[in-house]
Amino acid sequence: MKLTRENKGKGKLYNRGAWLFTIPAFIPLFLLSIVPLIQAVWTGFTDLQAGLGFQPKFIGLENFRRLAGDIFFWDSFEIGVIWALAVTTLSLFLGFGLALLLNQNLRFLGLMRVLSLVPWAMPPVIVAIMWQILLNPGIGPVDSILRFFKLPFADKYLLGDFGTAFPTVVVIGAWVGMPIITVSILAALQGIPQEVIESAKIDGANAWQRFRYVTLPAVRSITTALIALNIIWNFNSFGLIFVLTAGGPGGKTYLPALFVYNESFKYGNFGYAAAMGIVMTISVMLMLLVYLKARSRQDEK
Repeated sequence: MKLTRENKGKGKLYNRGAWLFTIPAFIPLFLLSIVPLIQAVWTGFTDLQAGLGFQPKFIGLENFRRLAGDIFFWDSFEIGVIWALAVTTLSLFLGFGLALLLNQNLRFLGLMRVLSLVPWAMPPVIVAIMWQILLNPGIGPVDSILRFFKLPFADKYLLGDFGTAFPTVVVIGAWVGMPIITVSILAALQGIPQEVIESAKIDGANAWQRFRYVTLPAVRSITTALIALNIIWNFNSFGLIFVLTAGGPGGKTYLPALFVYNESFKYGNFGYAAAMGIVMTISVMLMLLVYLKARSRQDEK
């Protein structure tokens, strides 16, 4: 009994020590994340606007009532949802395929793995400028290839055409998001015991059966996390689209983050923009909740 009490006392002491060690990490998290979040939520319930000496007033749900009837924001919201799902799906497909390729015994494998990280290592602004040059109908190699093979959309600026702007930025967004998916899935693939794969071969499983019953279950958990994170990242995309198209042409690529940016920093309606941010955050959380619940039910089956 005495030993048990001593162990409990030591456990409490260790817990206190652990909390003390987390304080240096918690302080910047509190100051740089939690405090701005609380302030942003409060701002969404005020009429804060840009201007010297402006005194904001608490207006309750007025910003949200106005937002409910703002068809331009909801059009942008719809574009953002389609963009997030399309980019996440395409980047997952491409990243998974590249991870399977890099998991093989190939020549120059180390160099190929390093090159697969290039899109992730480049800042979004640099990526956007690079793709603007590549797609330029006058000097860009992409247009030269289209003209050489006499393919559709030759001599057109793909980022400036109403029919091609959105698919083009989806492809670029998937190219940017592909490396983190590739690296994560590659790590999961290398964690599969070789004995399991060899046992499946001995049992007569072909390549598709090994992929379905060995590979997919091994990477299912990391894939779920990657999809959830990519939906958040892509829905809140700003820098890449801002430099590529600035929301054009004709609002075809006008993502919600661009709408919030213009409403706050171009028109100075900080309270209204904060309300948009609150709605976007809640919407993303709901989408992820629905996805994770559906995935958990599927895993249970």
